[in-house]
Amino acid sequence: MINNLVDILNNTKKQNPLIHQITNYVTVNDCANVTLAIGASPVMADDEAEVEEFVDIASTLLVNIGTLNKDIKTSITKACKRAKEKGVPVILDPVGVGASKFRKDFVNELFETSKISCIRGNISEIKSILNLSSNKKGADVSKEDIESLENMASIAKTLANSLNLVVAITGEIDVISDGKKVISIKNGNHLLTKITGTGCMCTSLVASYCGVSKDKIYEATILGVITMGIAGEIAYENSKNKGLGTFHKELFNAISNFNQEILIKKANFQEIK
Repeated sequence: MINNLVDILNNTKKQNPLIHQITNYVTVNDCANVTLAIGASPVMADDEAEVEEFVDIASTLLVNIGTLNKDIKTSITKACKRAKEKGVPVILDPVGVGASKFRKDFVNELFETSKISCIRGNISEIKSILNLSSNKKGADVSKEDIESLENMASIAKTLANSLNLVVAITGEIDVISDGKKVISIKNGNHLLTKITGTGCMCTSLVASYCGVSKDKIYEATILGVITMGIAGEIAYENSKNKGLGTFHKELFNAISNFNQEILIKKANFQEIK
């Protein structure tokens, strides 16, 4: 596994894949910058008049419903349809999907009309997609939704099997499944939950890696989540007692300096049997 992750990391930096991101206006700048920091190229076009043209030249399409509205809904629908036609991987970040009927209905529409390759969300969002009881708390995780590792693994594997895609549940411990295998990741730091957009940035990392590994979406997703977790650990060490502003800055420094040596030394993951 680690050799595959190293190859994906290095290929991303060498190939500079174009990642088309229709994301939310709360985190769009951070998502663009984290994409650049890891070696990919972001384009954040979201007008329906041009999204299809950008999908045509993109290596990956990322769609994020954090600030969903009728115009963005139309743009995402058109972009996902074109991605399906062109064989471009689609990475979905279902921000706050359980918070409103508008979001939930739209995500269900996407599953019916599009070919989604990967979903990255927190446990509350993933449970909502699976139609399990979930405490609705916008983009945040409710305390009532904190699950055991075994339950998270079962939820991820069930949804991955049901929709034929990769599912990443990120949180204190991350769980990723392709429907057959399940892996847990124990990298990260609690301050990642104190900055808006770290989940969105993690999805951008996943999309960046998928841009050079269309046949290895599972491995690319694992690498994206590990990258954010390790970067959080390094950022914490370099910003102790200096506040969230410094942590935010150091997070980008850690991602831009991320390399195979750091990956091999610090990655903390294991398969769940």
